[in-house]
Amino acid sequence: MISLAGRDIIHSWGKFVFTGMGLGLLIGVTLTMAGVYRGMVDDAKVLLDNSGADLWVVQQGTLGPYAESSSLYDDEYRSILGMEGVARAANVTYLTSQISQGKYDVRVMVVGAVTSPAGAPGQPRFLMSGRHITRGHYEAVADIKTGFNLGDEVQIRRNTYKVVGLTKRMVSSSGDPMLFIPLKDAQEAQFLKDNDAIVKQRRRTTANPAFNRPAVPGLLEAVIDSQSTNPFVNAVLVQIKPGYTAEAVAEPIRRWKRLQVYTRVQMESILIEKLIKTAAKQIAMFLVILAVVSAAIVAFIIYTLTIGKIREIAVLKLIGTKSRTIASMIMQQALGLGVIGFVVGKIAATFWAPVFPKYVLLEPADAMTGFILVMIICVIASLVAIHAALKVDPAEAIGG
Repeated sequence: MISLAGRDIIHSWGKFVFTGMGLGLLIGVTLTMAGVYRGMVDDAKVLLDNSGADLWVVQQGTLGPYAESSSLYDDEYRSILGMEGVARAANVTYLTSQISQGKYDVRVMVVGAVTSPAGAPGQPRFLMSGRHITRGHYEAVADIKTGFNLGDEVQIRRNTYKVVGLTKRMVSSSGDPMLFIPLKDAQEAQFLKDNDAIVKQRRRTTANPAFNRPAVPGLLEAVIDSQSTNPFVNAVLVQIKPGYTAEAVAEPIRRWKRLQVYTRVQMESILIEKLIKTAAKQIAMFLVILAVVSAAIVAFIIYTLTIGKIREIAVLKLIGTKSRTIASMIMQQALGLGVIGFVVGKIAATFWAPVFPKYVLLEPADAMTGFILVMIICVIASLVAIHAALKVDPAEAIGG
């Protein structure tokens, strides 16, 4: 049987192949967009895995430390440790900040975690090189995505920290690399005021007769000292004992401590269904637009190739070739173009995904779904060309 695709490849292979490569780059962009969404979901799950927590205890009425601001006193963890089913509990703070190392700036999520005991929730995991934080101040563990090296000094607010360890795949839900520092330093950095603000606050406190009482010595100094420290953290991370369910441990904390507690399932739902919901809709819109553009391009190309062989098609009809056969040849041509485009797109997406600023996760299931959709789009796009071919008058074969 005559193959229109084979004829195009043999006689005008450059046009056919380069058209397939152009389509492939468009398919590569589509696969990459799907990979960006998968990467965002994976970042959210990795964030929860890396925290090492089974429960997140946060301020009542808030969605937790990753979705919105949460503030609770840093001594709450002691009473939570005494609750039934709680194995470990540790304070943690999160602060997204632009930090500098020399002339190099990078956006990171600064995590304030307890430095002991080892293995407490919130501490950095997947250490690749160096060591964990052992000093109470001015040491940091950074993710390799920050570009920092062991021994580098980074500036966070007014203080300088030395990088003593490097981790891998420790990122926030938005893909920013994490940088771990001691909890006390993070508490100070999170609410650190500038010098002018501190002077003005002290002046106001001194001028307030309720705090500055000559008959109560030491009161003013005590109030100023309390205003100079930060007794708040963003969350308490809890690990539960074996044999207990997350909900069974969470419910007494909600009831008796009057705090909001989220299980792993609930926190994952917040991150995926609320935080990245808008981004997911935007990506879905781009995927639909790219699918429509791909279909339009394939339809135009197949129609152009078919019209270019209108005399050959007329000859086929003149010798009695069935319409079904002509339609199948045009559809084969469209599917051939789709296969070339998909292969080029998959290879292109695989090569350029690692250099994307966002994490791109290319899953085999998405590739298979994409291949099936490309084939369906090619079949639909070939219908216009098939309709034009079937309307050809056999007389055109003899110049009629």
